[in-house]
Amino acid sequence: MRMRFGSFIAPFHPPDHNPTLSLEWDLELVEHMDRLGFDEAWIGEHHSAGSEIVASPEIFIAAAAARTRNIKLGTGVVSLPYHNPLWVAERMVLLDHLTRGRVMFGVGPGALPTDAAMLGLEPSQMRPLLEEYMDIVMQLLTTDKPVNYQSDRLTLNEARLHLRPYSDPLFDVAVAAVASPSGARLAGKHGAGVLSLGATVAIGMDVLAHHWTIQEEVAATYGKVADRDSWRLVGLMHLAETEEEARKDVEYGIEQWFRYFQNVAAFPQMAVDGGNIDEMIDFVNGGLGVVGTPEMAVAQIKELVDQSNGGFGAYLTLAHNWANNQATKKSYELFARHVMPHFQGQAESTVGAAERARAARPELADKQMVAVEEATNRYEEAKGS
Repeated sequence: MRMRFGSFIAPFHPPDHNPTLSLEWDLELVEHMDRLGFDEAWIGEHHSAGSEIVASPEIFIAAAAARTRNIKLGTGVVSLPYHNPLWVAERMVLLDHLTRGRVMFGVGPGALPTDAAMLGLEPSQMRPLLEEYMDIVMQLLTTDKPVNYQSDRLTLNEARLHLRPYSDPLFDVAVAAVASPSGARLAGKHGAGVLSLGATVAIGMDVLAHHWTIQEEVAATYGKVADRDSWRLVGLMHLAETEEEARKDVEYGIEQWFRYFQNVAAFPQMAVDGGNIDEMIDFVNGGLGVVGTPEMAVAQIKELVDQSNGGFGAYLTLAHNWANNQATKKSYELFARHVMPHFQGQAESTVGAAERARAARPELADKQMVAVEEATNRYEEAKGS
């Protein structure tokens, strides 16, 4: 498989930064990725805690689509229990048309309990609501059959879409999965892909492999196929020319990111350790991701491929604002220039061509010298006559 690459943009910004400029930087990052040839960008939804400041991935995608040409843009993710599923489906179909098929639909239960609390939702309600609402959305997107639904939170009477998707038959659909098997089970039920968030954090590849088994089994039960090409792993990277430079770069913002997950976000699956910057970087490089060089990134992704027992379709870097804008753009450039070709086939052909030319050079150079000498002799002979 040609591995795809992209970024999962929550986003994360220090609460004391100008939010308007932070959002502008997120849009500029997606533009930069588009120019570099990245395949995908996924945009999050959050409503509290002050750091992840995109409230509507759909609105952000509409703005980013106008600035880009090729990159696919996904909701990463719509917290489905927060919304009327009919309107979610309507918005995604509209985006599908506006982007000419560049939209992707990612769903999840919602990561921040402080978001859900404002709606009077308890954490125990989120996954059951996600499953119920996902059934509704998928029926709306894939059939013309009207939906009737009644609960204490929602009523739908003969609901159906009046605009069908632009993509044929449908845009990519993915379900977020972290630690519990519910995401993998839901993906299997609907033949959707899986967004494995925190793939290398606290849960490990053994849990991911278990999730894949669950997805395959559930998919078979519902007559669907679990496709590894639709499996996306999300990890952490910051690259520079040297490891020392990369470590220096992330002094800008890695501590704020760690403190957010240690002290603010109630998201235990993203537990991170480290009391100072050096310990935080070492924690990342201990298996979580890479603060270092492109060579280290290639090794990390190869290890994930090996551990996945069959491969996966895409690797997404988790956008994190560890470094300033200039160093962050350089990191993405190094990733595109030196990491992506190892998993997409380009490096093999060009390196092979260079090696063949190098091996043939001595013989061809000798022939070239003989040809030059012969041409010179012909000139002298013609001149003399």
